Amino acid sequence: MPKSDRVLTCYRIGDPDGAYPVYDAEGSRLYPGRWNTRTSPMIYASEHYSTAMLEKLVHANLVTPANQHFIEITIPNGVSYEVFQAAAHPGWDSRNETICKGFGQKWCEEKRSALLIVPSIPARRERNFLINPAHLEAKDITHTLPEPVWWDERLYGR
Repeated sequence: MPKSDRVLTCYRIGDPDGAYPVYDAEGSRLYPGRWNTRTSPMIYASEHYSTAMLEKLVHANLVTPANQHFIEITIPNGVSYEVFQAAAHPGWDSRNETICKGFGQKWCEEKRSALLIVPSIPARRERNFLINPAHLEAKDITHTLPEPVWWDERLYGR
């Protein structure tokens, strides 16, 4: 697997007063997302703050999520990564998540890299970063303390 040749930054949004810390994979174990199953928990993040907001809105059904905070995650130079090649996996973006779940589970279980870079569904030109907390290099990834997210009311229509 290639190693990053620069420091990468990504963002994650969550409720710091919720059942789990914002930087935690337990939510994905209990409520698997597109890229994981209960046996392959991972930390979902977005390359950009705005993409993290968009991803949160999509999953919140356009209801303002309560008490949302963001963290900035720093992935240091030298951390291994893999890029999901969407063109090699026709149908990856369908409602049927089998292709993505299978790929993500295998990536996680094999610990092929600390980071899996995947396309965002609602913002196709943007990328999400999946972190495998079971990978040895995950310990080198750091994050800031949570800060409040300010939702612009225009995001929710009139």
